[in-house]
Amino acid sequence: MLPLNVACESTVAEDIDAGTAAAIPGIVEMLTKPLTAEEKSPKQAVAASSKITFRGNYDQVNRYFYRNGWTDGLPIVPPTEKAVAEMMTGTDLPASQVVSKVIPRLGKATVEKIAINAVMAGALPTHMPVLIATVQALADPKTRFDTFEVSTGSWAPFIAVNGPIRQDIHLNYSSGAFSPGDIANAAIGRAVGLIVKNIGGARKGVEDMGVIGNPAKYSLVLGESEEESPWEPLHVERGFKPEDNTVTMFFPNGYTQSVPRETSAQGIAQSLVDMGPWNMSCLIVIPSHARILSKEGWTKKKLKEFILKNARSPFPARQGNLDVLSQPPPAVDTDGLMIVVAGGPGAWMGMLRSVGGIENAFVTKKIELPRNWDKLVAKYKDVVPVYKKY
Repeated sequence: MLPLNVACESTVAEDIDAGTAAAIPGIVEMLTKPLTAEEKSPKQAVAASSKITFRGNYDQVNRYFYRNGWTDGLPIVPPTEKAVAEMMTGTDLPASQVVSKVIPRLGKATVEKIAINAVMAGALPTHMPVLIATVQALADPKTRFDTFEVSTGSWAPFIAVNGPIRQDIHLNYSSGAFSPGDIANAAIGRAVGLIVKNIGGARKGVEDMGVIGNPAKYSLVLGESEEESPWEPLHVERGFKPEDNTVTMFFPNGYTQSVPRETSAQGIAQSLVDMGPWNMSCLIVIPSHARILSKEGWTKKKLKEFILKNARSPFPARQGNLDVLSQPPPAVDTDGLMIVVAGGPGAWMGMLRSVGGIENAFVTKKIELPRNWDKLVAKYKDVVPVYKKY
């Protein structure tokens, strides 16, 4: 067994030297000792052919799934054959088709397995097209999901949805879009987390090495408020048609909110600068702020350039034993900054930021709808919260 005192992400030379010296003998031993008979000819485990994993009542199913590490800590909807079959009506793809392989164990994310986890998350069949596109996005190496999912930094998948499908599935992009209460936002995000956990095999403290963790891993999904935005929608900006449905994904591990120092365009822009430092980030600009900016001639491109020109570098410069904020970066790279118009009335602005300086990028995938989409939307159109008046 290797020593457990290897320094992790340390900058103290003595600790690094001591940890390395303690680890090297064990590494050499593991690399040079002869293989055992089992290691030379490992036996292939043969899984049972039955799809039935467990029989029992609701509580028993939930206890069984939880003890096996198949949940996210909250109760799940039992993925019965009937429920999974209904979930599969949300796609024309065959059940056995592999959408992608999900790290860290490269589990095959078949359409049926995606549907099983969607049922467990409480999703609707109308959410399946979004989930399939999201799993496709996970497989794109530009997201750097291969690093983020097993990192100590606790990155969470952020999913922005564009196109007419936002209304079809009642996705919230107004007041409280990131808050609990909307089945599309909540269940889609939760299903992605279960897919990563159950298909990808990411276990806390084993593969997912997040030091503190991230509550956003439960759900970080919203739509863009295209109708209220004075600018072109995110997916059009990224080369898609206005009528296309898309998901855009990246992995932040920090979220913050702020209010502008003043509500002029310059004041809003400078307040966005002050929310930095910036690297790979997504700005959530509320519609009223977007309209103020647009009225005074600020395009998305101009706003990005202003922010990156005036922002602090995401990493401090070293001066002796002190860390001081470095000067604004001389180059302007707007590819690392995304603007999404969303949110309700008010003055708050939000920022999702990927801290760590890893070479990742935003990834957008087109959502493909099944042939029965209109009937499916009509079937689930009334699954919306109706609040009683006080």
